[in-house]
Amino acid sequence: MNYYSTNGKAPIADLQKAVVKGLAEDRGLYMPERIEKLPKAFFDNIQDMKFQDIAYNVASNFFGEDVDEDALQDIVYDTLSFDCPVVEVKDNIYTLELFHGPTLAFKDVGARFMARLLGYFLRRSGSTCGCATATNSTVNVLVATSGDTGSAVANGFLGVEGIHVYVLYPKGKVSPIQECQFTTLGQNITAIEVDGVFDDCQALVKSAFMDEELNQHMKLTSANSINVARFLPQAFYYFNAYARMKALGKADNLVMCVPSGNFGNICAALFGHEMGLPIKRFIAANNANDVFYNYLQTGKYEPKASIQTLANAMDVGDPSNFARIYDLYGKSHERISSLISGATYKDEQIAETMRQCYSETGYVLDPHGACGYKALEEGLQEGEIGVFCETAHPAKFKEKVDSILGTDIEIPARLRAFMEGEKQSVEMSKDFADFKHYLMQQ
Repeated sequence: MNYYSTNGKAPIADLQKAVVKGLAEDRGLYMPERIEKLPKAFFDNIQDMKFQDIAYNVASNFFGEDVDEDALQDIVYDTLSFDCPVVEVKDNIYTLELFHGPTLAFKDVGARFMARLLGYFLRRSGSTCGCATATNSTVNVLVATSGDTGSAVANGFLGVEGIHVYVLYPKGKVSPIQECQFTTLGQNITAIEVDGVFDDCQALVKSAFMDEELNQHMKLTSANSINVARFLPQAFYYFNAYARMKALGKADNLVMCVPSGNFGNICAALFGHEMGLPIKRFIAANNANDVFYNYLQTGKYEPKASIQTLANAMDVGDPSNFARIYDLYGKSHERISSLISGATYKDEQIAETMRQCYSETGYVLDPHGACGYKALEEGLQEGEIGVFCETAHPAKFKEKVDSILGTDIEIPARLRAFMEGEKQSVEMSKDFADFKHYLMQQ
């Protein structure tokens, strides 16, 4: 499978180059030249399949031309050592719990898959991995995080030989538990605390990819959802959700609602839809960062500075994966808005939704999942069944959740272990010159 850039000015790449480079030479995002439909028989029997088997079929459709069959199966099965169940919250509203991985967040699957796929390419090509010539043979993964991406990537790549990870995060704008999950690891993980917002972190990463001198000095790639190996595996979730709902006899008129920040997760769902996944329509649930919501209403995409909110992992003012969605549907606002609707909620609405849901159902929502739940409550039409993504365990936002609900959420053992470590981070301004100077010394 070949990959092209959304900006249309970069050379065509194979999968290995797309994964290793992360971002195309023209700053565009890589897109597969075609999306193959899965056979009808797959969907006819999907309700009887295990999550790993479903994911392997989907992965083969994406990556089967470029990765050895046995290796791909090993990558998928090793990535998915956990399940993501569907849970009924109230009549006609279900949640897909995506927080049962190592860091209790939905990004575990994409991060673990990418770490293993990159390792496969390193082994296959003798550590050169198709990168441009650089004075340092280590592959350096740059990742910007507004919350859960950093912990998922750091833990997915922890201890992987030949790879070093730099996690850039906005100072004071991630939860304490999220911060612990990537600042206490050491080894091949370096946390960089940026004096800015997520968009500043993302800009530093993108600028690094475009800097010729820096790329001559070190091999760089990204593990944000701009990387095809990070966002595409998230499609596994939506096929699994359909399978579980079909087993319940509730797969007709299915609406999928995805809390959205950088739009990698819903973009993966849309790729699944293009592969034949029979989801009726999608809802992108935003917090107060409403750039995509406004696009749906007006047809104009107008990025702006991100706003800090309760749902911090969605605090993105210029979502990278909008470019992929725009490209996927031929830059047609009509096609996009006919399949995807939007919702946007301020902090007060998020908090009230969390209280209401807990009072009425006993289910504890985290602030991100609350956006998805609220959007379904308001947006489901007669005869529709809704599934929203609960993207992270509420304990990752314990201070916020306890304050809003008056509870004392138990912290799972794997999270407590992170909290016992010592913070190690490098303070950094949002000036690219400072970031470049730091990397040139490595």
